[in-house]
Amino acid sequence: MTHQTSTNYSPPGGKDKPMADVFIVGCGNIGTRLARQWGQHNRSVGALARSAASAERLRALGVEPHRGDLDDAATLHDLPLAGSLLYYLAPPPGTGQHDSRMRHFVAALDSTAPPHQLIYLSTSGVYGDCAGAWVTEERPVNPQAARARRRVDAETVLGHWCAAHDVPLTILRVAGIYGPERLPIARLQQGRPVVREEECGYTNRIHLEDLLQVCIAAARHARGIAIYNVSDGHPGTLSGYFFAVADALGMERPVAITLEQARRQLTPAMLSYLNESRRLDNRKLLRELGVSLRYPDLQSGLRGISVTGDN
Repeated sequence: MTHQTSTNYSPPGGKDKPMADVFIVGCGNIGTRLARQWGQHNRSVGALARSAASAERLRALGVEPHRGDLDDAATLHDLPLAGSLLYYLAPPPGTGQHDSRMRHFVAALDSTAPPHQLIYLSTSGVYGDCAGAWVTEERPVNPQAARARRRVDAETVLGHWCAAHDVPLTILRVAGIYGPERLPIARLQQGRPVVREEECGYTNRIHLEDLLQVCIAAARHARGIAIYNVSDGHPGTLSGYFFAVADALGMERPVAITLEQARRQLTPAMLSYLNESRRLDNRKLLRELGVSLRYPDLQSGLRGISVTGDN
C-alpha cells in the first residue's frame, strides 16, 4: 500500500495567525518526529520546553521553544497558541487518579485566542479489560489501571473545554507503539520470562511510522469531537510480540512460564497489562481519516527493522 504522508492542512490567517503553525506539547521521541514531518511541509513548529537544555535541543531541530512546565501552572500562560494546530503528546504524572498536567494546561488556555484544532494522544487502555472482545470507539470507557484512569481524566477535561469553546478535538486512542528505537531489546537481552501464549489475552500494536501519518491525517478532519482507535487491526498476544521481535532480530526467544508463575515473578506493571484483553477495531480510522497503513500487521512492521539499542 502507498505510504501517505502529505497533508492539506493550512493554518488560518488574519489577526489570529499563530506564531507557529503547529505547536507540540510533549515534544519527545514522537513529537520530534512529528515536528520534522511538519517542517518538511514548510510549516513552522513551536513546542513547550521544560528546561533550557530542552529548549536548546528543540532549536537545533528547527523548532521554536516556549518555556513552560506542565507541573507548574504558573509557567503556562501566554503560550502562542492562537489559530495553531495543537498536539498534546505529554503523558500524565506517574501517580494519582487525575492528570494534573492536563488540568494545568487547560486552565491556562486562552478562550479568546484558542487553537484552531487540538489532537490528543490517549491510550486504548481507557477501555479496560474487554475479555477479548472487539472494541469500537462507541464502547464506554472502563479504566481499571490507575494510568488509564488518568488518561480518561485528561480526555474528559480537554473534551469539556473544547466543547465549551467550539474548538475541534481529535482523540487518538493509541495501541502499543513499536518501530525503530521502540523495541524491547533490553528486556530480551535480560532473558525475562513471558507468559505462555495460550494463557495470554489480546494486545494491539501500531507501527511508529503509521502513528505519525495518523497524526498528520487527523489535521485534515477538524470537526467537533472525534475519537479514533489507532492500531493496525491485527491483534496478537504480548508474548507473541516478544517472540516475533526476538525472531526478527535473531535473538533467543524468552522462556514461557505459566500465568501462576508469572504472578510471582513479573512486575506489577507487566501483570497489569496481562490482566486486560481486547481487540481494537480500526475501521473508523481507515474510513474517516483515509489512512492506508504501511505496516498493517506486526510481521510487515518488523521486516527490515535494524536497531542497535532499546528505547
